[in-house]
Amino acid sequence: MLSIIEQIKQGKLWDFHGGIHPAENKALSSKQPIKAAGIPHELVLPLKQHIGSRGDIIVNIGDHVLKGQPLTQGDIAMCVPIHAPSSGTITAIEQRTTAHPSGLTDLCIVIATDNQDTWCQTKQYPDYQDRDPAELIEAIRLAGIAGLGGAGFPTARKLQGGLGNVDILIINAAECEPYITADDRLMQDYADEVIEGVRILRHIIAPKLTLIGIEDNKPEAIKALEACVSEDDNIIIRVIPTKYPSGSSKQLVKLLTGREVPSQARSTSIGVIMQNIGTAFAIKRAIVNGEPLIERVVTLTGEAFKQRGNVFALLGTPIAYLLEKFGYQADKKYPRVIIGGSLMGFTLPHANVPITKITNCILTPKRKELPLHTYEMACIRCSACADVCPSSLLPQQLQWYAKDKDYDKCEEYNLSDCIECGACAYVCPSEIPLVQYYRQAKAEIWERKQDEMSAERARQRFEAKQQRMERDKADRENRFAKAATDRRQNMAASGGDDAVATAIARVKAKQAAVATTPTIKPAVAAAIAKAKAKQAASTSEANAEPDNSEMAALRKQRKLQAREQKAAKHAELMQQQQADTDQPSAQNTDKKDAVAAAVARAKARKAAQKAPTVIDAEPVVAEPVTKVNTDAEVDPKKAAVAAAVARAKARKSAQQAQVSIETQAPVNDATTDVAPVTKMNTDAAVDPKKAAVAAAVARAKARKAAQQAQVSIETQAPVNEPVTEVNTDAAVDPKKAAVAAAVARAKARKAAQQAQVSIETQAPVNDATTNAAPAAEVNTDVVIDPKKAAVAAAVARAKARKAAQQVQVSIETQAPVNDATTDAAPAAEVNTDVVIDPKKAAVAAAVARAKARKAAQQANKAQSNIEEE
Repeated sequence: MLSIIEQIKQGKLWDFHGGIHPAENKALSSKQPIKAAGIPHELVLPLKQHIGSRGDIIVNIGDHVLKGQPLTQGDIAMCVPIHAPSSGTITAIEQRTTAHPSGLTDLCIVIATDNQDTWCQTKQYPDYQDRDPAELIEAIRLAGIAGLGGAGFPTARKLQGGLGNVDILIINAAECEPYITADDRLMQDYADEVIEGVRILRHIIAPKLTLIGIEDNKPEAIKALEACVSEDDNIIIRVIPTKYPSGSSKQLVKLLTGREVPSQARSTSIGVIMQNIGTAFAIKRAIVNGEPLIERVVTLTGEAFKQRGNVFALLGTPIAYLLEKFGYQADKKYPRVIIGGSLMGFTLPHANVPITKITNCILTPKRKELPLHTYEMACIRCSACADVCPSSLLPQQLQWYAKDKDYDKCEEYNLSDCIECGACAYVCPSEIPLVQYYRQAKAEIWERKQDEMSAERARQRFEAKQQRMERDKADRENRFAKAATDRRQNMAASGGDDAVATAIARVKAKQAAVATTPTIKPAVAAAIAKAKAKQAASTSEANAEPDNSEMAALRKQRKLQAREQKAAKHAELMQQQQADTDQPSAQNTDKKDAVAAAVARAKARKAAQKAPTVIDAEPVVAEPVTKVNTDAEVDPKKAAVAAAVARAKARKSAQQAQVSIETQAPVNDATTDVAPVTKMNTDAAVDPKKAAVAAAVARAKARKAAQQAQVSIETQAPVNEPVTEVNTDAAVDPKKAAVAAAVARAKARKAAQQAQVSIETQAPVNDATTNAAPAAEVNTDVVIDPKKAAVAAAVARAKARKAAQQVQVSIETQAPVNDATTDAAPAAEVNTDVVIDPKKAAVAAAVARAKARKAAQQANKAQSNIEEE
């Protein structure tokens, strides 16, 4: 049975599962030779352009760098540096958008070029055949070379892993992605340099067989390579059928060797190592010419480009610069710029994205050239995706689990073996973007694994720390034990005692003595005694009854002081009131008082007109009015009932007076006693409703008194109504007190005028004594509502007018009064111990003086009439 190498030499090819045959569209850019893209005014270099960790920055902002000068450094195999693609000045080290499907930003070094393109000093290895492979591998790493086929795996790390482990070297020249022709033109234009790079790789790895796998759709490149290969090179150019994705690493290994790369493993595990055509070209430039990886071949294709082809673009060149220089005309409706081919590429968020080591194509299709996916539809389970999958996966199952974020199931179904070729999405009739789901799921799984690794590293560090601390503790204990043993041995050898043991024994003896004979210090004992005494005192005080005599005395003293202050304030206000009552004031602030007074006057005139002029009346004894005691608070309902009863009695007495007038009964030697008005005790607070009821009762009584006075005057029997005696020992409102004082003064003046008229007429009164009614005694110790005060003022004014009318009638009839003594009513005694408003008191005084003047004028008129007669 022939070996694999013998079968390969005989020209045998194998096949892989699935695959598709999309439109190639390579003729758009493969006709022209490679051009130089030029030097842009700004270069943006991401620090991480490969698989692995990024290096440490060794330059600063403002530094001037030369072409080929390293900008970062790293000491590990998975870290490759980046170099300045051209000379210039570093203007910024900041976050910029990078060429990644996520569209995220990364730390970048920004260089403003000077267009001088000055090289730094480089190191070449033209005699690489005499160099050690390890030295060449380190030179490749320092040149910053990573896989240019698209994966970006560090070349030096791959070569180190293949030393002594591989027997077949494969150079990938298939370039199966539609639209991309970078490797095709590189092989056509620089075939000799490509083959020289393959020779360097053969010198480093020393394989048994070297294969260059190239698709049959590149005949010019095949001819160019065959022309540069000699029989001594032991390089076989193997042409394979065009099928996508035959350029993938695992699929090309299967095509050329028949070996399958295990899941989650590399091709070196089966004795095969693979490098790209572009990587071989970069290795030749780095080893022979001493040029680090600062530029690469990029395909500019798509109908939106006027000048299509392949260019040498400096790493860090903004894509916007290439679009502008090579005549990009964006589609008016759907402008798109894609990095990569039509199947594995991704759309950029904007054009200010730099060229990196793994950028091999810029595709700008028109809308008709590469239709957009309108919308995603439901999977119909047609299995077309599974039929074309080159990795023999189940794409529909992976899509469901990725969409459901069931990442464990995704790993179970070998999502990591997906090469993201896009064949499944290409054939999907539901237009499901399957690759996008896989990329997102891979990113999530990678993130979870990184977290797990970080947690594991933290756990390992913690455990290592704990072990170190335990070791240190054990070492200390052993050290102390050894020192104690040595000390005891030395003491025993010298015949002395152990000093440490003696000291310990003394301390234990002291502790035992203290424990057997406890002693208490005097200061401590005194403090304990004081605490116990305080506790006993507090207990006795808690049990004893509290003595509040001092507090009671203080309260009594404060009450006396408050009373004295109150009395002093009352005295001052009394003096102020006495002074203010003499000042005239023409201001009337209460419209309600005026209205009530007008109503009372109208009712008095009407009653006087109805009374007969000459009637002989019998002595009339009015029914005494109910005496009301209001020392306590009165219920409003009860007050209303009492008022209704008073009104009924008033009507009854008025009817009796009318009957006595009609019978014209003479009244001789009789004294008509008018019922005394209710004596009211208002020591307590009076309700406004009760005050209104009392005012109405007072008005009714006033009318009855006027009618009785008119009858008595016409029958020549003068009878004076005693004035109501009101006892108001409680506190009086300032307004009410002022009104009451004014009323009392007006009544006093009217009584004096009546006495004067009776003296001038010299009318004898026979066997009759007319006692003037004593003035009302008002005690204003209580608080009276302003409305009640107004009502009381109106009643007083009505009574004053009635008294004046009685005087007028007595003058006109000239009735003789014999043996009679007319006693003028004493002035009202007013108790004004409360605070009175000066303005209101002045108004009340002015009203009283006006009424007195009016009564005097009426008396003068009556006197003049008598003299004329």
